[in-house]
Amino acid sequence: MMRSIRLVLLSLTAPLLACQPRAVVESPAATAEASAATRLAEINTQLGVEYMKTRNYETALKKLQKAVAADPNFPRAYDVLGLLYARLGEEEKAAGSFERALDLAPNDASILNNYGQFLCRQGDAERAQQLFAKAVQDPLYRTPDVAYTNAGICALEQQKDKSAAEAFLREALAKNAQMPVALLQMTRLTYEQNEYLAARGYLERYGQVAQHTSQSLWLGVQIERKLGNEDAAASYGMTLKGKYPDAAETRAYLESEK
Repeated sequence: MMRSIRLVLLSLTAPLLACQPRAVVESPAATAEASAATRLAEINTQLGVEYMKTRNYETALKKLQKAVAADPNFPRAYDVLGLLYARLGEEEKAAGSFERALDLAPNDASILNNYGQFLCRQGDAERAQQLFAKAVQDPLYRTPDVAYTNAGICALEQQKDKSAAEAFLREALAKNAQMPVALLQMTRLTYEQNEYLAARGYLERYGQVAQHTSQSLWLGVQIERKLGNEDAAASYGMTLKGKYPDAAETRAYLESEK
C-alpha cells in the first residue's frame, strides 16, 4: 500500500559543465539486502496486526519494534504502532508514530484515515477532517467509505454538526451501500431528526449486513414505538434482553417498560 517513494537528491559541488550527470547504480547485493530488510519489516508488521486482533499487545509491540528495526523507513510499521499505542492509551507515542508514518508516506490514504481518527478522538477535529478529506481524494484508495464514515462520526460527536455528518455518511453509503457503521449512524441520525420511517429503513439494511448490537436493538425498540408497532418493538426488546442482559441499553429498555 505504500505508494510514496522518497527520492534523495544529491547536490554536486562541481560546476554543471565539468561533468555529465551519472546514474547511481546500487550493487545487486545492496539491493537484495534492502529488499530483505523491507520484507522482514512487512512480515513483523503483519504479525503485529494479528497479535493486536487477539489483544496480545505485548507481543504485538515486540513484533512492530522488530519491524522498524529491520527497516526504519517502512511507513506501515509506524502506522500500526500508532494504532497500538492509541489502544494502549499512550497518546504521545501514538501521535509520534503517526507523524513518522505520514512523514514517510504523506499521501497514503490508510495512514491519513488512521491518524485522522486518532486526532478526532483527541479533540483535534479540524485537522482530522483535513486528513480524511485528503484520504478520499486518492483515486486508488480501496475503502473511501471508511474515511467518509469516520469524517461523519467526527462531525457528529466532536463538531456537533449534524448536517455535515449526514453529508459524509451519505457519501460513505454511496461508495459502499453495505457499510455497517455508516448505516447505524444514519439510523441514529434520522431517528433524532424524527424521520422514523427512514430510520427503520437504515436499521433494516444494517441488520442485513451486520450482527445487531445492544445499541442497534435499543434503537429498533425506540423506532418501532414511534411508529406504533408494539409487536416489532417487543421483538427487538426480547432479543436485547436475551443477547445483552447486562448492557446499559437493556437497563434502559427495562426501565422504559415500568
